[in-house]
Amino acid sequence: MRERITFVQKEGDSIEPTALKVDGNGLKGPEVKAVREDRLTFALDELPAELKALLEGVNQLHVRWVSPVAYEAVSPLLARLPPGFHLFYTPGSDASINPCPLLTKAFGLDSCSSPSDSFTTLPTDRFTHSTTHQFYQPLPSLKAFAHFARSLLCPPGSPSSCSSRLGSLTAASQLDLSYDTISHTLRLTSLWPYSPQSLSASLLSPTIRTEIGILSQTSPKTLEPHEIGISGLLTVLGQSTTPSPTLFSFPSRHRDSSSSFQAHFLPPTGLHPTLQLSISSPSPPAKSPTEETCRLHGYFTLPKTLFPDRHQLNDPLFLSSKNLTAVRYITPGIDLEAPEYVTSTWGSALLLELAPPHSSSGKEWTAEIPLHLRYLPPSLTGYQKAEVPYPALFWACTAEEGTKFPGNPFEKDRVGYDGLFGERTVFWHLNPSPADGKLVNTVKVPVLNLEKADWVGTVTGAVVVAGFAWVVIKLLGVVVMGGKKVGEDKKKKQ
Repeated sequence: MRERITFVQKEGDSIEPTALKVDGNGLKGPEVKAVREDRLTFALDELPAELKALLEGVNQLHVRWVSPVAYEAVSPLLARLPPGFHLFYTPGSDASINPCPLLTKAFGLDSCSSPSDSFTTLPTDRFTHSTTHQFYQPLPSLKAFAHFARSLLCPPGSPSSCSSRLGSLTAASQLDLSYDTISHTLRLTSLWPYSPQSLSASLLSPTIRTEIGILSQTSPKTLEPHEIGISGLLTVLGQSTTPSPTLFSFPSRHRDSSSSFQAHFLPPTGLHPTLQLSISSPSPPAKSPTEETCRLHGYFTLPKTLFPDRHQLNDPLFLSSKNLTAVRYITPGIDLEAPEYVTSTWGSALLLELAPPHSSSGKEWTAEIPLHLRYLPPSLTGYQKAEVPYPALFWACTAEEGTKFPGNPFEKDRVGYDGLFGERTVFWHLNPSPADGKLVNTVKVPVLNLEKADWVGTVTGAVVVAGFAWVVIKLLGVVVMGGKKVGEDKKKKQ
């Protein structure tokens, strides 16, 4: 088992090595503003039997969790996803293996039953680096996972810091869990948002090799356009008491576009709500060396409470009126008629190319995404709430021919949308900036009121009976009138 703890400051920030105290048990220093990333790497034999058996039978398994609370990201930790629990999965040779029971126990999921029932399929004909299945569920907290992790990693006799550190996962803004089938290792990565925090790191266990870095972005003159430079201090607990300076660079596919956006539903929402995106600038990222290849995209993960209509989004004139260009991907097989309570799959993913106005003024502009609500279960109030996560917005720019993006120490892949683009695509992310600090929009949906359901049933029954009686009376009238007319005709003939 190995551990890496990294404090990432903004470009230009740094700290003197003399301000740090390092010993065999940890590191202490002053308070700084930084993002903290903790990564644990486990060999397959170090894992519990249930988890080991699952991983041995899968081809790819990647969990991505994002907090619904808005947070500030710092380069190079810029990859974004809609908030909630994401699973990107490819089964092994035994397709009967079901990851849902273990994931439900670990994360407290409530809608993951099996890949065949709950997962949706992803295209694998475009690019080989995509997984074959996807699952999503809104998940506001890592409370269940923090308890699960403590039970596995902090056995009786562990240092008190083990339990407290894993308990702090409830304040994390991101968590990743990825299994590498080549090295047979499982990586658990957690990230806390950019904020003031003390430079403090302690050992989870004396048997774990722990590396600590205090880093920030830098821009040396030798840097290539597709690269990010990093400088700072590194140390390994138990091997050195003095941090060593470091300077390195690497290609990165996730960059900051310096733009922002908000998302909200236009009133009145009704059963066909429209999600409006307010975007700070229509201009592609100025730092991109291939600006002319950049296209603005929105990646949406929509729970099964609502869905996009593929047919509606195939009309070019309609799309143009909403400042949209085209649908680049939509989950196949969406049932447009089924109520939410009979839909077993998690929902749908949608990749839209947006159409920024041709303007050099850089003014804010909007795009609108039409959606449709499913019928929801009845309630005592006559209303249900449907929560819709913020999308991930980014400029997708194709890097120059020959550019390669090998893995780097901070790279995050398998985030859903990256499997829908080529391997030379660079993602320039827009920063979500909701007015209320929440990366979730809520829609109030009218449903059957259970308190009035009996009254509705009684009245409906009475109306049906009355209608039936009226039809019978009219039919009898027709029969009687017909009989009279027959009698009159007979008399006339006589």
